[in-house]
Amino acid sequence: MSLSPFEHPFLSGLFGDSEIVELFSARADIDAMVSFEMALAQAQAETGIISEDVAEAIVSGLSDFAADMTALRHGVAKDGVVVPELVRQMRAPVDGKVADKVHFGATSQDVIDTSLMLRLKVAVEIIAARLGHLIDTLGDLASRDGHNPLTGYTRMQAAIGITVAERTASWIAPLERHLLRLETFAQSGFALQFGGAAGTLEKLGDNAAAVRAHLAKGLGLADRQQWQSQRDGIAEFGNILSLVTGSLGKFGQDIALMAELGAEIRLSGGGGSSAMPHKQNPVNAETLVALARFNAVQISALHQSLVHEQERSGAGWMLEWLSLPQMVTATGASLLIAGRLAAQIDQLGTSKD
Repeated sequence: MSLSPFEHPFLSGLFGDSEIVELFSARADIDAMVSFEMALAQAQAETGIISEDVAEAIVSGLSDFAADMTALRHGVAKDGVVVPELVRQMRAPVDGKVADKVHFGATSQDVIDTSLMLRLKVAVEIIAARLGHLIDTLGDLASRDGHNPLTGYTRMQAAIGITVAERTASWIAPLERHLLRLETFAQSGFALQFGGAAGTLEKLGDNAAAVRAHLAKGLGLADRQQWQSQRDGIAEFGNILSLVTGSLGKFGQDIALMAELGAEIRLSGGGGSSAMPHKQNPVNAETLVALARFNAVQISALHQSLVHEQERSGAGWMLEWLSLPQMVTATGASLLIAGRLAAQIDQLGTSKD
């Protein structure tokens, strides 16, 4: 066991997804936060809040920024969030006359939530690409073996004869729907969070909406009024992730059951047993089932985190930190595993040849 099997030295061989895990690294998070602060300065210059020279000094000072991670850790222990200490560090390399304009008008949650949106947007591009590839792979499998007869099962009992094409359709169709859900969500679901101290952007006055629009455009995010205590978008995204892994779990469960009987599937490259060398265990299929159930549990935490009191919550927000990165990683890993499993299927059904 470990705290995170997704990053464990050897369990990551089963659950790992280095491409997704990297998006939730401290380095990626800080890079995205620095991007927010640089884009904020540029947006404020474009709307006349600060001068172009001030914005250029901020961008120049932050272009090679490297955080003191030890100091950040101590800062989080004291403040509960990383941003106060991070802003203090970011102001150090900026000209002293304009350093106080770094982070002007923003609050910690603006920086942290926007960093999350920037990284989730990249994660969805990865997940959608893998999902599309898996759909194609399963489609090829259906084209190859689709005419083969297969025993249909209802309530775990043999029922009537079906074809491989009919079984694979139950795998492919949900994945196609999930891909559409992801693509639809991505159109406007990744929105800038920018509300200031209590969501009113009070320091920016009449220019608040204009600054927000420029900032959103500069970061490639949707322009939306602050949502810092409205977490339904996070929960909606988590729901899609759980749907994806749930459908992949159904695929894995079907393959595991077929492998148990053995007559209607031929798999290559199964897992070995330390006690029974003759066995080829359907490890990838089993892992898909486990990850589907894992995400089904985690989604309840995101629904709990919808309960954000007044204008900002600490507890509900922290609950997202504990749950959402693992859900994203579990989804990415599931797609990698499902791709490997599909490639292991040498034959489905009973060949008529």
